Amino acid sequence: MEESNIERLKYPIGKFVTPSEYSTKYILEKITEIELFPEKLKAETIHLSNEELDTPYRPGGWTVRQVIHHCAESHMNCFIRLKWALTENNPVIKAYDENLWAQLPDNVKMPIHPTLSLLEGLHSRLAFIMKSLSTEELERSFIHPESNSEYRLKEIIGLYAWHSNHHLAHITTLKKQKNWK
Repeated sequence: MEESNIERLKYPIGKFVTPSEYSTKYILEKITEIELFPEKLKAETIHLSNEELDTPYRPGGWTVRQVIHHCAESHMNCFIRLKWALTENNPVIKAYDENLWAQLPDNVKMPIHPTLSLLEGLHSRLAFIMKSLSTEELERSFIHPESNSEYRLKEIIGLYAWHSNHHLAHITTLKKQKNWK
């Protein structure tokens, strides 16, 4: 498979683009995307067979099952990072190796139902706290140790809305390719 096709499979909705401004409208739209993600993910995956769940979304990529479990792990980290940023002054967060986590037995073999349930509760909490953030709180930040970059909470809202849509598109693109219902 040629490089441009692999890139399209890796980034079916494109890479995250930082908006020129974080308007109230933008923030609320992204929170809504975060809030609706578990419902959309469940609708696309709940009926898939184990064989379908164990199909990689691209050559060398994670399986659908691994993508679902990864979303929960990544978004749990988002929730904790958000809480740290709200309760500490610009904390350095803990990084994790998502590829190593994706190879653990729960990511490779575990049924998706518990993770879909976890995502429902988690995203409900994420949306609730994100909607409650003041203008000042949206400016609170944390430091990611791998890049030594500072991330503001308003940026995290946009990034995790993209992350949700990015992985949902991995699954919907694969389903369309394979003509799965």
